[in-house]
Amino acid sequence: MSWTLKFWDSTVGKKVLMALTGAAGFVFVIGHMAGNMQVYLGRDQINAYAHFLHEKAGLLWVVRIALLAAVGLHVLSALQLQLIKRAARPVRYQKPGIIQATPASRTMIFTGLLLAWFLLYHLAHFTWGNAHPAFRELDAYNNIVTGFQHVPSSVFYIVCMVLLGLHLGHGGNALFFSLGLVHPKYRQAVRAITYALMLLVVIANISIPVAVLAGVLKI
Repeated sequence: MSWTLKFWDSTVGKKVLMALTGAAGFVFVIGHMAGNMQVYLGRDQINAYAHFLHEKAGLLWVVRIALLAAVGLHVLSALQLQLIKRAARPVRYQKPGIIQATPASRTMIFTGLLLAWFLLYHLAHFTWGNAHPAFRELDAYNNIVTGFQHVPSSVFYIVCMVLLGLHLGHGGNALFFSLGLVHPKYRQAVRAITYALMLLVVIANISIPVAVLAGVLKI
């Protein structure tokens, strides 16, 4: 236990934990996107998928709890690292040294906090139904279409998907090097693959509210 606490207290330990929890989120996002794409196969297919998940409720709740725990630890580690960074240099540089930093890397803490809040909203919108005025239990097709017919909800979802792509694109690339899984000479190849994968996820997810608003997906 003492070794675990010492590892957690170290910056290396926090970065490793961020990488592992980020990897869990990375895998979940891809799987979730693949499930969502079934909406294009029609009401029966996506509702059959919803019923399948409902039948695996025990396993599904384990995944949800694990995901929420991973998000919580990810955010906590990020905030603690940010505080450690500020404490190490309480006086900022007169000229910000961001020559090589990308917008995604400079805004990771902010996009991460927004996405954590979005996750809770997304669950309330499409899983629990608390934030959905026309929610029907196990009628995933109806919930998706009626939910995204509300323009502000669709716009908010689209914006969050873009932020998700930036966050996971940069984080997914960084986690390989934080865990020492990739040789530095493959950095550019890993970065290209990671961002291409996240671009695919973003486009696929955004296509759903766009299809609803365009009348391609309708009741």
